[in-house]
Amino acid sequence: MAHITKTELPENSLLQDYFQDGDFLDCYRVETSLNADEAAKQAMSFPAWVSGLMWLRNKIVAPFGLRTDTPDGDTIGVFPVTARGDNEILMGFDDSHLDFRISFLTNGTHAFGATWVRRHNWLGRVYLAVIMPFHILIMRNAIGRIKP
Repeated sequence: MAHITKTELPENSLLQDYFQDGDFLDCYRVETSLNADEAAKQAMSFPAWVSGLMWLRNKIVAPFGLRTDTPDGDTIGVFPVTARGDNEILMGFDDSHLDFRISFLTNGTHAFGATWVRRHNWLGRVYLAVIMPFHILIMRNAIGRIKP
């Protein structure tokens, strides 16, 4: 089992440009020699239980008009790639209730998996509060799938 550490977002992360006071941000780290693309693909290869939770989430939020689609184009797992750096990939999208990005950044010895969220309204605040326990479980599990 990989040793996963909760950590600060590296200063060179593309997510630094998104973050403002009041936004949610968390970051986990694991040892690996993989590049960002390989690490992201391993992390975002969700097991069946996560896919089941995503299916349930889509059924619950559809009546509220929240996004439930998987966009066409450059994706990793179910998330569209929004930016690529030399050693980082950002995925995610903007919605009416919140905007989010998932980052996988590597430095030759570690991979960092981070999530940034900006809530737009009461629905975004409620949504994030409800999914937080699942988010932590899913992100730690995702980071743990990255091979050394």
